[in-house]
Amino acid sequence: MTIAVPLAVAAGVDAGQRFLDVALAPSGQTFRMPNLAEGIAEIIARLERSGVRRVVLEAIGPCAEPLVKALSVAGFEVGIVNPRRIKAFREAEGSRAKTDRLDARLIARFALTMPETLRPLPTDTQLELKALSLRRRQLTEMIAMEKTRMKQVRGTLLLDSHRAAIAALSAQCQAIEAELAKRIGDDAELRRVLHILKSIPGIGERVATLLITDLPELGQRDRKAIASLAGLAPHVSQSGAAPPRAAIAGGRPCVRAALYMAALVAARHHPKLRDDYNALRLQGKPGKVALIAIARKLLVTANALVKADTPYQGKTLDT
Repeated sequence: MTIAVPLAVAAGVDAGQRFLDVALAPSGQTFRMPNLAEGIAEIIARLERSGVRRVVLEAIGPCAEPLVKALSVAGFEVGIVNPRRIKAFREAEGSRAKTDRLDARLIARFALTMPETLRPLPTDTQLELKALSLRRRQLTEMIAMEKTRMKQVRGTLLLDSHRAAIAALSAQCQAIEAELAKRIGDDAELRRVLHILKSIPGIGERVATLLITDLPELGQRDRKAIASLAGLAPHVSQSGAAPPRAAIAGGRPCVRAALYMAALVAARHHPKLRDDYNALRLQGKPGKVALIAIARKLLVTANALVKADTPYQGKTLDT
C-alpha cells in the first residue's frame, strides 16, 4: 500500500497577461515576475530552491500556458483548478480582500490543504484541438447572429452586407472543420475513438468531434465521473423536511449541449431510446428532463465503448 507523503511546501500562481504572482505555503512568501520566458525561468529556479513539489493555478485561459508547460517539463506536480473551487475555499476561510498577491497566497494554501491527486495536464495536441473546437463554436455563433440580424433589415445594401459576412464566416468555419478532421484523421488513436463514437445512435461527425476535443477523458473515467465532467450527473439537494430534489449542475456546457442535441435525434429515431423517452414522459417527467436522461445514457454508453475499444453493435442502451 502506498502512503501519501504530506506536502511541506506548495505554491500557488495567479496568472495575468503581463505578470505572474507566485506565493508559497505555509510561509506566505510572495513574489512577482513578468509573464515572459526569463520570468518563468526565474520562477522555476526559486521554486526549486524552496523545495516546492506542487504548483496550482486557476483554469482561467491561455495566459498561464507557457508557465504550465515549463513547470511540467521541470518535473513539478502541476494542477489546473476550477476557479469555483478557489472561490469556495476563500469563502470557507471568511476572506473578502482580493488582490493578485492575496489570490496567489489563497491558491498556495489550497494546494497545500487539498490532498487529492491532481488531474493530468492536457497534452499540446489536446490543447490545439480544443482551441480549434472553440473557434468553430465561435464562428457558428457569429453566423447565427448574422442570420438573425439579416431578418431584421431591409434594403439591398444591408442584406448583401449580411450575406457577405455569413459567406465569409462560413468559409472560415469550413476551414476550421477541415483542419479538425485532418488532425483527427492523422492520429490513429483519435481515429479509433471517432469511429466508435459515430457508431452510437444520435452521435454524428460534429458531436463526435466535439467529444474528442472537449472531453478527452472519455473512456478513462467511470460512468459517474464522466457524467459529472459533462454536466449530466444529477446532484441531490435536500434540507430539513423538504423532499430531495436532483438537478444537473456544473460540467462542460459545450459537451452537455452537444449531447442534448444528440439525445434529441436519438429519441426520435432509435426504437429503444424512443421507448425510454416516452416512458419517462408517461411518468410525468418534463421533456427536457427526459432528454437529459437520454443524453446521459448516450454518454455512459460512449464511455464504456471507448474503454472497451468496440463500436456500437445494436445492443440496448441499458446504462
